[in-house]
Amino acid sequence: MDAVAAADRELVLAWAQTLTGPVLDVGCGPGHWTGFLHEHGFDVTGIDPTPEFIAHARATHPGVPFRKGQAERLDVPDGSLGGVLAWYSLIHCTKPQVRAVLMEFARALRPGGGLLIGFFEGPVFEAFDHAVTTAYRWPVDSLSDLLRHSGFTVIETQSRTDPGVRPHGAIVATRNPA
Repeated sequence: MDAVAAADRELVLAWAQTLTGPVLDVGCGPGHWTGFLHEHGFDVTGIDPTPEFIAHARATHPGVPFRKGQAERLDVPDGSLGGVLAWYSLIHCTKPQVRAVLMEFARALRPGGGLLIGFFEGPVFEAFDHAVTTAYRWPVDSLSDLLRHSGFTVIETQSRTDPGVRPHGAIVATRNPA
């Protein structure tokens, strides 16, 4: 977490403090955000499709729940979550895949439940080469519109460019009433 921008830690913590109920860190990778939220007293579980990430997360954050899982199939009951954190976990998804994932998030979140998405920001939706596989940049407005059409109200958007890194975007949203 020391390598994470202070503004991101503050945003995630402030967002989590607005939630009621369990939080799912979708695409948790090595588990640093899940561990961070757990350390701050939140009922959080991390999921990731990569077994190696889950093994690393469990070893690094003992006592924090992690399981194998996918964004498009969260394996939780309808309306059971207070929050979903998707921090850079949708960057490898195409537009149709993101639409499907957002519908799954809306299904799993209770009305009024919170969603926080972190992503690579850009002036147009476009693919670029990333360390493992193709990733995508999103304009904040385009991703916000997609959220609105998927059953969410956008509460806050952010974008910034820190020295030496790609432009960053974040969107805080809540699930609309049923």
